[in-house]
Amino acid sequence: MEQTVEQKLKALYELQNIHTKIDKIRQVRGELPMEVADLEDEVAGLETRIKKIKAELDDLEDAIVTRKNMIKESQSAIKKYETQLNDVKNNREYDAISKEIEIQGLEIQVCEKKIKEHGFEITNKTQVYEKAVGDLEDRKKDLDVKKAELDNITSETQKEEDELSEKAKSAEVNIDERLLTAYKRLRQNSKNGLAVVTIQRDSCSGCFNQIPPQRQLDIRQHKKVIVCEHCGRILVDEALSAEKEEIA
Repeated sequence: MEQTVEQKLKALYELQNIHTKIDKIRQVRGELPMEVADLEDEVAGLETRIKKIKAELDDLEDAIVTRKNMIKESQSAIKKYETQLNDVKNNREYDAISKEIEIQGLEIQVCEKKIKEHGFEITNKTQVYEKAVGDLEDRKKDLDVKKAELDNITSETQKEEDELSEKAKSAEVNIDERLLTAYKRLRQNSKNGLAVVTIQRDSCSGCFNQIPPQRQLDIRQHKKVIVCEHCGRILVDEALSAEKEEIA
């Protein structure tokens, strides 16, 4: 059976009252859910950063070990070449072996320089690592506190919110799709979540702009869905507000 405009308006107003109750419950939680989410993101970011720095430190340590091994190999090669110098038969062989000794010596210098540079990087990265670890511990403590606050508030209000959410789903069934879509869009675009409002003191209770007498009369007759020409909210008269009293 086709709903009358009055029935549609009552269904919308009932839904609005349920959503207003849910909004009030969520307002009690304030910014806590967002703060918890931000802290969780920060903790995850710090954990990723710490893991990255640790990998970089490990790579630097490995690089130092590699360079030290290269120095040992060059030192062994120098000793071998120095022994060979005792058996050279001409200047050409002497010069060739001397050149090899020089090359190995330069290799040692390069490795020593790299070891020094890596050591400097390790010192700096270790400081960054330790600060990140400290920051992570602080953020985790903050997160535990905020989560405890949120859990405490949620445990007190979750049952009521769940019951209201079920009522809202049931109420939505009584509203045609076009009106429901418009209602949801209005709620989303409104800071206070009000899509359906009453007339109070000859004004829209959503934006507080005055409503002309003839328009107020049209609203009271419940013959068509009328929206505020200033804010676009759906307007209903106080006669429908009795529905609010029936919603527990």
